[in-house]
Formats: sequence, C-alpha cells, structure tokens
Amino acid sequence: MRLTRRSVLETSAAFAAVSVLSRPFVANAAAKTATVWWIQGFAQEEDIAFKKIVDDYEKASGNKIDYTIAPYAPMRQKTVAAITSGDVPDLFQNSPTEMNAVWAWDDKLVDLGDVVETQKAEYTEAALLSANCYNSVTKKRSYYLAPYQTASLPNHIWRPLVEKAGYKMEDIPKTWDAYYGFFKDVQKKLREQGMRNVYGLGFQLTTQGNDPNNFFGYWLLAYGGGNLVDKSGKLHLDDPKVKEAVVKTIEVPTTFYKEGFVPQSAINWNDADDNNAFHAKQIVMDLDGTISTEVAIIKNKEDYDDIVVQGLPLSNDGKPVPAQVTNGGGMIPRGAKNVEVAKDFLKYLIQPKVTNEYLKIGMGRNVPAFASIVKNDSWWTEDPHRKAYVEQALLGPTEPDFFVYNPAWAEVRNQHVFGAAWADVLKNGMTPQAATEKAFKWVEQIFAKYPIEST
Repeated sequence: MRLTRRSVLETSAAFAAVSVLSRPFVANAAAKTATVWWIQGFAQEEDIAFKKIVDDYEKASGNKIDYTIAPYAPMRQKTVAAITSGDVPDLFQNSPTEMNAVWAWDDKLVDLGDVVETQKAEYTEAALLSANCYNSVTKKRSYYLAPYQTASLPNHIWRPLVEKAGYKMEDIPKTWDAYYGFFKDVQKKLREQGMRNVYGLGFQLTTQGNDPNNFFGYWLLAYGGGNLVDKSGKLHLDDPKVKEAVVKTIEVPTTFYKEGFVPQSAINWNDADDNNAFHAKQIVMDLDGTISTEVAIIKNKEDYDDIVVQGLPLSNDGKPVPAQVTNGGGMIPRGAKNVEVAKDFLKYLIQPKVTNEYLKIGMGRNVPAFASIVKNDSWWTEDPHRKAYVEQALLGPTEPDFFVYNPAWAEVRNQHVFGAAWADVLKNGMTPQAATEKAFKWVEQIFAKYPIEST
C-alpha cells in the first residue's frame, strides 16, 4: 500500500538502534563498487538505517556501495526501464513483490542460490518458496531473490466504535463468515445512534492497486481454494473445491457491499483510500496489509491505542487459515557489472542481526523473513499491534502468493481478473457463478502463455 511518508521515530533513537557491525563475506578481494537502487522508506529513519548499514559494510569490507534512494513509483519505472534497456544496476529490490518471479521467468536475474544458502536454515518455508522461481530458459527453478522481510494482511479494528455499538472485543466470533458478519451488526447499532456515515467493513472491491488482489487471496484461502495454483505452477480450475472457493470469494464480499455495509466508493478505491477511510473512522474495520495503518498515526497515542490489530479468524469449519505472505528482498539483474560485491552486500544485509535492526527502524511495518529474530528479540512482541502482526505473518501458518509458483499469476493480478469479476457482479448484474466462469476463461488464456515443464 502507499501512504504519505512521514517520520515516526526520533532520528537520534534511530541512530542508536542501528548498531549492526558484522563481517562481510568477500575475502582477499580488491576494493570494488556496486551500484544499488533502493526504495525510499515509509519513515525517514528507514533511509537513515539503510545508509548506516551501507556505511558499516563499506568500513568492514573496503568495498563501496553507490546507492540511489527513490520513492516506490519512480523506482518501479526506473527498474523496468533498466531491465528493458539492459543498462542495469548491480542490485535492486523486488517491488512490486512479483517481479522476481516475472524476471526469473525471462532469465533476467542472476542466480542467488549461494546468497540464500548463507541463511537457508533461518528462513521460513514461505520465504524460501518466494525466492525459488522458475526460469523458462533453463527450464528449472532456482533462488533469484534474497529475502529479508515478510508482509501480510491483519485485521485493523476501532475498539471504541465496537464498544459504542454496545459490544466488547471479546464478542467478535472466531470463524470467518461470522467474524466479518459481526461488523454488520456493529454498523447497524452505530447507525441507530445517528452515525450515518460509518460503515462496518473496508473491503477493497476495486480494480486498482495491490490491495484487491491481496484481499482476494485471503478470502480464497479461507474458503479452501489454496490449490488454485499448486507448487509446480499448475492451474487447477477444474477442482470443484477451488471453483466453490472462488465463487464464494466473489459472492460473499459483493453481498456485503450490495447490502450497504461497505462504502459505495470502495469499488473505485486505490491502495491508500481504505487507510484514509479507516483513519477518518468511516469504517470500523479493515483487512489490509502490514501495520502501516497504525504506524502512520503512532504519534497520536490516543488513536494508536484505540486500534486493535488481530490475526485472521478461523475458517468456517474451525481450522487455521494460512496467511498469504509476500517477501521482499534483493535481486541482481543479468548484465550487472559487479555481481561479486552485490552478492556480498546481500549476504551482509540478510544476516539476522543486520536485518533485525533495519526493520525495527520501520517500527515492524514489515517483519523479518526469519522466525528466530522475533523469538530472540522481545521488542517484536512488546507492542500489541506488532505482536498480533508477527503472530500472523511469521509464527502462524503462512503461504506465498501464487505468482512464485507461476508468473502467470502476476499477470492475473496486474490485469485484475478477479477484481473485474467483482465488478461484473456489482455493476453488470452477473451472478457470482457467471462471473467466475468468465474469470476462469481469462485465467486459462493467461496461463497458456507460461508453460512450466515438470521436473
């Protein structure tokens, strides 16, 4: 998601936190320079932390990192242009997160198996799966990403609005449909008290940005559709369980919308609009990525403390629902002039101590790709927002998004196939079943362009 970038910590505290001195991996090598492109942090202190890590690395290794820091959108344009032209840096990040799968398919990335190997025992299974992508030229999978952070979608709830409606947080049901259905009753009670502009739910039923794609994936897994794309990259639209899950993922959220429990503007939201609606207390709850929602107002202690972050409810049959996570990290493009130093810097960055201090500067907006970090550092569980987020995104059951198994899913996301299915129901009067059939034909056409040989 994109929010207004702001400082959320005192700079002096940020400098104090980044005490990360670990030895680099390059030995007996003449000093060399690697060009690194890095995305601007959500908080200014994240940029300060990155610069500090670069400085520490340079002092320890004798190598130089020539870095450029730019906001998300310009950096995205810059990296796409570089890959297209072949005039590439030595290192950049996978942003959007599906780009490592897309560019690995096109044989545009350097194999990072030796980098990942240095921390392989520390990584979560989802992080390793996210890094392991299929190359259509070599006809095999390998590690093309060195992950260091993980993100997922927790639930964000205004506790005072729940209480104003006459309920306690403990009253919220534990299973999926009942959990989200509870907020229909909260809205009704608040409307009876004259709050005419409040809605129970902030569902992103739109065809813009990443949020609707992520939202779709969570509901799909909750309804048992996790086999839509298997680990070999094969599509399973003929699986009755998958089809039933997709139909329900189209039907249930759009029914909430048609019944008036989701803002009418939600079908046109971009990635920041649900956050803005939540901060304005126009919606009682939101299922949305990371704890940026909370970090953005951390200096407003009253509001910050009034928000409750919760993990996912159980499925309707009472089983844990895996969180579909994305993993961010570094990639080295083919054509990079100094692969050796770029790899060495990545090996340095993904050391748990270095990664931990870097992500702590961002107040845990993204969590580490290593469970051991949060188990060994109580900071990650001292704040109730971080604690709930870590328990969902890292310590609970997790699955990577489908694009790591087949980059066709990245195109499904970019074309907003299932967002269009919601629109077909809401705007064009289609039944969820008809919208699903239309979406399936579209998905089949996309996947036909990405054949993966069995290995």
